[in-house]
Amino acid sequence: MIRMSRTLALLLFYAIALPLASRAQSAPATSGQPFVVEYYYKAKWGHADEFLKLFKKNHYPVLKKETEMGRIAKVWMDQPRYHTTEDGRWDFRVTIVFKNATVANEPFDEAALQKQMYPDQETFQREEQRRFEILDAHWDLPVKTMDLEK
Repeated sequence: MIRMSRTLALLLFYAIALPLASRAQSAPATSGQPFVVEYYYKAKWGHADEFLKLFKKNHYPVLKKETEMGRIAKVWMDQPRYHTTEDGRWDFRVTIVFKNATVANEPFDEAALQKQMYPDQETFQREEQRRFEILDAHWDLPVKTMDLEK
């Protein structure tokens, strides 16, 4: 009976300790590295300009403020030069380089920042809702740089 209790206690210990140890070992290697996420937006036909106008008015200033705060290291937007097939089409790609993965994934009250920056919340909320209504698709893609020399 004592032997079984010890075995169960050891199994429980390893079940808890091993995942924690592996996280602790991998955390320092990645916590200081920038964490990059690409945000893709596919607007309904004829609405790309409206989306861009609303993005620049309401969302980009928030991202710039987060850059000033040090949460974001860099942000930019790309647009395809040529067209592609409809299933692979996207209109805008916003790339955000966060300080590190921890900052990117920790809770952040963006709504409080938006309320501070946009006192007319009724207009802000209506325009943000419209910005997403005119999208056919939106997806977020965390990316990592591959070192081809290794």
